[in-house]
Amino acid sequence: MPNVLDLNNWHALFCKTGQEDKVKERLEYRLKDKFDIIVPKRRLRERRAGEWRFVTRVLFPGYVLVHGDINELEYYSFKGVPGILKLLRTGMDVASIEPHEMQVLGNLICNGEIIGFSKVMVEGKKVNIIDGPLLNMEGYIESINHRKGRAKVRLNFLGEPRTVELGVEVLRPE
Repeated sequence: MPNVLDLNNWHALFCKTGQEDKVKERLEYRLKDKFDIIVPKRRLRERRAGEWRFVTRVLFPGYVLVHGDINELEYYSFKGVPGILKLLRTGMDVASIEPHEMQVLGNLICNGEIIGFSKVMVEGKKVNIIDGPLLNMEGYIESINHRKGRAKVRLNFLGEPRTVELGVEVLRPE
């Protein structure tokens, strides 16, 4: 399991959507444990053919996160991996994910790469997180869909605000 608690030196690779796991496998094979590589995912409940099922979806489609110092030689070794479109850069340097953005992601993916369900209690317009990855993140929640069991959460990723849906279990007050 990568050390998500180390908030510095996280970078984003832009890859073909749907090939995030393949790119991760190729990078792990080529780089032999030199970098920590993760593809953050979320567990959701979906309805198909009249039945509720649990599915796992990528949190940020088209992105693979890499932890470590990337020099010029390693930069070109990343570019040679099939499926990678580009390594995000700022000028001549490889772009880093801000530590405060990784802090939020680290809180969400504390139990592996998959963000699980949070237990939520809704009283009127007030949302209380009882348990789960969204604990102490009430300020990030934009809305909750009771029927689908999802919360729209506003996260900053690579300096841009993004709204993602995370799975929640809505509890009824007694």
